[in-house]
Amino acid sequence: MKHWTEGFDDDDADETLVRPYTITGGRTTPERDDLALITLVTTVSDAFPEPGRGPRRLQPEHRRIAVLCRRPMAVAEVAAALDLPVSVTKILIGDLIETGQLRARPPMAFAHANGLPDMEILKAVRDGLREL
Repeated sequence: MKHWTEGFDDDDADETLVRPYTITGGRTTPERDDLALITLVTTVSDAFPEPGRGPRRLQPEHRRIAVLCRRPMAVAEVAAALDLPVSVTKILIGDLIETGQLRARPPMAFAHANGLPDMEILKAVRDGLREL
């Protein structure tokens, strides 16, 4: 019987063979429920803790997120740039928010000054989706 690793050379191993739960330290769901696909995240400062410091050990993906988010990016954009599932990306973004490295906010087009979604825009989106 052939083992599943046969045919892979050590030189061929790349990040695609690393399972997402390894990147997230075994976590499979985000601790935060306020991160939607269109939530904008921005790096707070250029200062970034050393590897292994802070409440959780930071992965290289954390650093990539901090670099990407020097300009505001949606959670979905970050996931696409990292080529990671959105659920994994939300976990990593949550880590950075927890350590004070990122700030999250709803996109301005969808929020009133009080922070709640604009119901007229949401209704227009709903109606547009129904017409599809």
